[in-house]
Amino acid sequence: MYYYYDTSWIVLIPAIIFTMICQARINNAYRTYSQVPVSTRVTGAEAARAMMDANGLSGVAINVLNGGNSLTNFYDPKSKSLNLSRDVYASSSVAAVCIACHEVGHAIQDAQHYAPLALRNGIVPLVNLTQMLSWPLIFFGLVMSVASPYGSLMFLIGVICFLVVIFFHLITLPVEFNASNRALENLRTLKLVNEEDYIGSRTVLKAAAMTYVAALATAVASLLRVLVFANRRD
Repeated sequence: MYYYYDTSWIVLIPAIIFTMICQARINNAYRTYSQVPVSTRVTGAEAARAMMDANGLSGVAINVLNGGNSLTNFYDPKSKSLNLSRDVYASSSVAAVCIACHEVGHAIQDAQHYAPLALRNGIVPLVNLTQMLSWPLIFFGLVMSVASPYGSLMFLIGVICFLVVIFFHLITLPVEFNASNRALENLRTLKLVNEEDYIGSRTVLKAAAMTYVAALATAVASLLRVLVFANRRD
């Protein structure tokens, strides 16, 4: 009897390990600096308000999210509002302050029409569609390619859809890194933190940014695995 062992999954191992390391780093950084009070004693909401006011965004509202975890925070470009988890909103920790200001960084990007953010927001509907279609098209394309040329076409369309998702992860990197840089610059300029707090803030934001790098690496590795598997079938 012939047994077939699919070894293409080995391609994913480095990305999985990298993702686990990045997740552990952000969890450890947040856990550590959520216990360290910021020297100025401002809360995440107060720091966010100060940064927005200093950058001409006094009209942007700050909302408290009842659900989600401490790392669930976002700026909504549609409602022009900053949405912070309860822990980040009310806490005076280094982690809360830098995370809140990172989200303000996105608000500033929106106000200044930062090109990568505009591009990322503009392709969200397309990404949602291609993300939903990519794996079914790839799977059924592989199955049907044995008996029909339409299967190969379906597989190709699935790969193209997945490339759109990868592009979204790629364009996310400058958006997130830029927002963190804006946050760090304002934390220092507005004297919301001292030098020790600044170092902690940089540690948290750098760890958070690496999770986006890990997401890109995982997406690329997943596509490579599919291509390796498909090539072995031919």
